[in-house]
Amino acid sequence: MRIALIYNQPAPSAYDERGESAAENGVMDAVAAVRRALKSNAHQIIELPLAPTAAVTPETLAAGGADVIFNLFEGFAGKPESEAEFAGLLAESGLPFTGSAAPALALTLNKAATHQVLQAHGLRTPRFQLLMPAALATFNLSFPCIVKPAADDASHGMSAQSVVFNPAELAREVGRLETDYPGQPALVEEFLDGREFNATVWGVNAPRLLPVSEIVYTLPSGRPNILTFAAKWQPDSDDYRQTAVACPARLEARLEPEIRTAALTAFSATGCRGYARIDFRLDRDGRPVILEVNANPDLSPDAGVARQARAAGIDYNNMVTEIINFALEAA
Repeated sequence: MRIALIYNQPAPSAYDERGESAAENGVMDAVAAVRRALKSNAHQIIELPLAPTAAVTPETLAAGGADVIFNLFEGFAGKPESEAEFAGLLAESGLPFTGSAAPALALTLNKAATHQVLQAHGLRTPRFQLLMPAALATFNLSFPCIVKPAADDASHGMSAQSVVFNPAELAREVGRLETDYPGQPALVEEFLDGREFNATVWGVNAPRLLPVSEIVYTLPSGRPNILTFAAKWQPDSDDYRQTAVACPARLEARLEPEIRTAALTAFSATGCRGYARIDFRLDRDGRPVILEVNANPDLSPDAGVARQARAAGIDYNNMVTEIINFALEAA
């Protein structure tokens, strides 16, 4: 089979100035691993790294001679919305492509809109508000809260200071995000400090849950247990060394079906297909609450999807084959 392997070519961006370019460069780990798997599975590879200036149209994609597009494009640095825009071009090309389509990618990038969709389907999310500095007087949540970019991913903009305990800290973080993400409100959520899990759902017509992972924090007392940018992308940092993953997670008998039902419902409600990751934390009553749906999670060998596939007995080459089969099933 001829497979077009498409990904964003790392380029200089505003993330460099904030020391957050590692997430953009990290896509190359997934590219290298998928390339090896495709070669191992005797596929012919047509490699298409995309630069922001690339002139790509549905017609040029369709004329490229591929049978399937393996889509590892995560959006151009600083322009996360380009991830969904490109998936729209893939759909217009008429070729089967891996992963979620444009509507799911656009929705899940907008964390507040995703919360509203999940709530409409009876799922639990944190209480939240969208806030700009000029609207701080309308704050009506309970401290502590966590302050995030409303439309970004990969833990961009997240540090220990993102958890705030009083109005002054809230104002500081909302102001910081206005500077770093101009024109975009901050997403402020009531902070849940219970156990944290992530769950991969994959499939098309009959999606299923892979074994669940738990994020295990051993941070110093007083540090909030959150997955900061450093914990995710900077191996030399204390946050990274003091944050581990256990897969499969040890789940109480009542918890596994709750997470499974919520994850499968969230996958369907947000229109995901192929594969997606749903992040959870437990509230004070020990009930799972959905923090986020990632419709285009990292496929690197040491990332969550591959880790959870391994726990299900699926090695990396077979994981790639399954993802291609999902694309054909969705076509």
